[in-house]
Amino acid sequence: MKIFISGVAGFLGSHLADTFIKEGHEVVGCDNLLGGYLDNVPAEVEFHQYDCNYYNSMVKITKGCDVVYHTAATAYEGLSVFSPFIVTKNIVQASVSLITAAISNNVTRFVYCSSMARYGTQEVVPFVESMIPKPQDPYGIGKLSVELMLKNLCEIHGMEYVIAVPHNIIGPRQKYDDPYRNVASIMINLMLQGRQPIIYGNGEQKRCFSFVDDDIDILKRLAIENKALGEVINIGPDAEFVTINELANTIADILNFRLDPIYKKGRPQEVFLANCSANKARELFDYNPKVSLKDGLVSMVEYIIRRKPKPFKYHLDLEIVSDLTPTTWKDKIF
Repeated sequence: MKIFISGVAGFLGSHLADTFIKEGHEVVGCDNLLGGYLDNVPAEVEFHQYDCNYYNSMVKITKGCDVVYHTAATAYEGLSVFSPFIVTKNIVQASVSLITAAISNNVTRFVYCSSMARYGTQEVVPFVESMIPKPQDPYGIGKLSVELMLKNLCEIHGMEYVIAVPHNIIGPRQKYDDPYRNVASIMINLMLQGRQPIIYGNGEQKRCFSFVDDDIDILKRLAIENKALGEVINIGPDAEFVTINELANTIADILNFRLDPIYKKGRPQEVFLANCSANKARELFDYNPKVSLKDGLVSMVEYIIRRKPKPFKYHLDLEIVSDLTPTTWKDKIF
């Protein structure tokens, strides 16, 4: 097949590209390099440094493709409260641009990578796909909006679609000099520089983290398996539900780092308990994650050591600055 991957220089997109190339498929991709590294892109990819908002470019480079994977996103959930314009533009408008281009080029199937932010705060965890989404920040609202737009346009125009919900993916190639997202990468980068990690709130927020290889195993099957059509599918483990404090302690143990975290005021609209059920993925695809949280973090540590720790780059502007804006971003203290 000829497969198109948006965000191919990013963490998830580049791993997907590797997998499809190894299986003999032709891969075309684009990235604006806002959230990825150019050297993530496999040499065999037909790469275009285009933004998905460029509709005419999307029409040109998706021509002849059988499947489109849309992994590109300004995946900044916390930041979206303070920079809603850039986040919404690169979630909603960019996605509609690519969906429209795919339909116009008679692409057979569109696989959209949504986010667990679609669920917001629910009465119980783990989140299951049948729950009514209650996104509580612009990022989550945007992701859900795209799901509805995709479903609508595909049903009208006859393109197949799948909505994947990967969550808290970790592993090598994740952007670790980004001060706005990727908590595990931020902590590792700081500790390798001999600096204490910064934790928002009391650190008792709970998350599950998913190693990228375990997600790729299912994501690649969404290109061909008909039992996934029209489905929303959580992708990620529902075991090892840990607090941010526990995450910091695990990283510190790996690095033999003397931990004394710096606690800052909690971020507005942050979901306290966020964990997705993997039951549907188990039923459809025999999902069985093989990489533990600790082993995944060890892999990340080795990757960042190889590339060397970096200073953080405040590469996105704050659009709304107020007393609610985290000082980590406002005063650039990472």
